[in-house]
Amino acid sequence: MKPKRLAEKIHKRLLDFYGPPDWRPGLSPAAELVSTILSQNTNDTNRDRAFKNLRKRFPTWEEVRDAPAEDIIQAIKTAGLANQKGPRIKHALQKITDREDDISLDFLKSMGVEKAKKWLTDIKGVGPKTAAIVLLFALEMPAFPVDTHVHRVTGRVGLRPSNMNASKSHSFLEKVFSPDEYYAAHLNLIKLGREICKSRKPECPVCPLNDFCSYYQEKVE
Repeated sequence: MKPKRLAEKIHKRLLDFYGPPDWRPGLSPAAELVSTILSQNTNDTNRDRAFKNLRKRFPTWEEVRDAPAEDIIQAIKTAGLANQKGPRIKHALQKITDREDDISLDFLKSMGVEKAKKWLTDIKGVGPKTAAIVLLFALEMPAFPVDTHVHRVTGRVGLRPSNMNASKSHSFLEKVFSPDEYYAAHLNLIKLGREICKSRKPECPVCPLNDFCSYYQEKVE
């Protein structure tokens, strides 16, 4: 089955199984950027706790930008890897300031998706997943974030080449899914990866994609 046809089939099957996800209330683009940096290599609970602690200690992004890196590190310790994330957040906010009079990423909307991605990924510590999350969730621009769950599920089901890394998967999946499918497909693939297509002991018999999943068909045979 051609990738575009398979992507369409996966998207429709997951919509039938999970339903369309609700559009979550978005953070500002700058807040989404910080939150996504905090989310790297940790779970949602620790990310949210660190984000809340950061905002409590520094009510404005300007205060975060101007704070000593050590103070930011202390505020975000619950997110893990704070020694890396603290300076990255400070640097990102400074770069935005250098471009704009205030800490806002709204200007990205006028740049187009590819230029906006390039601008974001030029910031140290911001990769294609972080950039895509900011564009999709905060700016409603057509980008397809690939996290560990999306990468695992799309590889197992046979949608993407098995040897394709996560970085290259972003542009590949953007081509096979339609832009109007990005939001729902991204969230439903994550849900499937967390609940059924787990890294260890995937629950293949109850998976809604198992009748055309390469991984399951190989197991059955």
